[in-house]
Amino acid sequence: MAANNISNGNHDTQNSNSLVQALMTDQYQITMAYAYWQNDRTYDRACFDLFFRKNPFGGEFTLYAGLSECVKFIQNFRFTDSDIAYLKSVLPPDTQDGFFEHLRQLDCSDVELYSIAEGMVVFPRVPLIRLEGPLGVLQLLETPFLNLINYASLVATNAARFRMAAGPNKSLLEFGLRRAQGPDGGLTASKYSYIGGFDGTSNVLAGKLFGIPLKGTNAHSMIMSFASMDDLKCRTLQPAEGSYPVEFASICERWLGEVCKLCDVLKEQTIKGELAAFIAYARSFPKGFLALVDTYDVMKSGLVNFCAVALALDELGYRPIGIRIDSGDLAYQSIVAREVFTKLGESLQKPWFPKMVIVASNDINEDTLLSLNQQGHSIDSFGIGTHLVTCQKQPALGCVFKLVQVNELPRIKLSHDIEKVTIPGRKQIHRLYGQDGRPLVDLMQQMDEDPPEQGKSVLCRHPFEESKRAYVRPAKVVPLHQLYWKDGKVCQPISSLEETRAVAKQSLQMLREDHKRALNPTPYKVSVSDNLYQFLHELWLQSAPIEELH
Repeated sequence: MAANNISNGNHDTQNSNSLVQALMTDQYQITMAYAYWQNDRTYDRACFDLFFRKNPFGGEFTLYAGLSECVKFIQNFRFTDSDIAYLKSVLPPDTQDGFFEHLRQLDCSDVELYSIAEGMVVFPRVPLIRLEGPLGVLQLLETPFLNLINYASLVATNAARFRMAAGPNKSLLEFGLRRAQGPDGGLTASKYSYIGGFDGTSNVLAGKLFGIPLKGTNAHSMIMSFASMDDLKCRTLQPAEGSYPVEFASICERWLGEVCKLCDVLKEQTIKGELAAFIAYARSFPKGFLALVDTYDVMKSGLVNFCAVALALDELGYRPIGIRIDSGDLAYQSIVAREVFTKLGESLQKPWFPKMVIVASNDINEDTLLSLNQQGHSIDSFGIGTHLVTCQKQPALGCVFKLVQVNELPRIKLSHDIEKVTIPGRKQIHRLYGQDGRPLVDLMQQMDEDPPEQGKSVLCRHPFEESKRAYVRPAKVVPLHQLYWKDGKVCQPISSLEETRAVAKQSLQMLREDHKRALNPTPYKVSVSDNLYQFLHELWLQSAPIEELH
């Protein structure tokens, strides 16, 4: 979730979202907290892991996001008087008053938060966050932490996949606010799409709060609001280096005649209301003129009307930006538009004209981008909304928050579904790198084990498949967990949005291409040490009831 206030002009404020508060939780967290309190277990020392079981979107990587909001949440974790009053009204009437006083005094000063750096590429089963502290307090953090990590990581990963599909040199603009799941969903999508590799947003509030570059043009409604040139109330424009306004509309009409001849388009076919709208918008934004050209007909009207206004702006000393296409065959129309720009540039000796920007929108998803690349196109920038912010391909990441130790006793969750069996105990996590500088494997170990060393072989085992094991001799070893919160204080600087974006970009670049490819990507290896493997399976056998057959 995204922050919704700002102070002192700092885009990465430490203030937290006012919606993210102690009561933003599931009821059963409160009832479990009461049961712990009733049974004198609130302050038992516990450890929880937050992780996910499967990478989203059919891929083999995930971008980790949302940590900064989790830190802000525990900084501000309190039950207010109004929270206590509400809980008294909804919990059973025989709930003891002492519990409410206990909640009133509760904070996270005894909690320790260990985490992977925000923006890093992460993989299934690896704990993104390890929380240590009082059992009753940590239980109350489950729902808000999952809420803050799940969607943030999902939409950042989705954005990264769009970026890879589009290629590194295309501009990606997030246009999803109107389609997002509510206002806070819209802000969150804008923030984490930027981390995942988008270049800008149409969301004005996100621009203010987070410093994300704002991008936008106009909609069909503005074009349609002009029915003819008679609707153009103001026809003049002051030249870039002139003192007095000139008759801009007449210059545009003159250029329209010439453009139509060069492009073999009948001037009578062009929509005069569209031309009037373009002139009006160009008068308002002569240094940033980018027109939506598909309101009526791209080839017979929109494109030539734009070119006429663009050439008129050039005559007055301004440089137009380009066009946006929002419907139809995007690949074909972009190629034709580029051909028109090139022809006019060569015919009129305007070398800048072929280089004008072509923006495409229209319900674009990852598959659309891949298809456009296969077809060939001349699009420079993509405006993407619905499929990005709603993550239509997969609407949830599925992070879980599992108890792995209490009072120094490792705990395991068993299931007939192997995927849901947890890895018990407090764990240290290292990323092992190969000679080429790329990650090879993430290794989980017990806390009392010696960490892996550079240049020394270490046995890495699949947690559940006995035959899957390998010796790895890492060229570099990086511990993944850092301490972010202890004794009521932040222990690591919280990365700014730009810093997290840079971490995400670098982390993705280091990942092997076969892990990132769209079709049949290679799974990244997540392993446990031999000691942890043996302990996991011993505890599994100890914890599983023995069946009796009759």
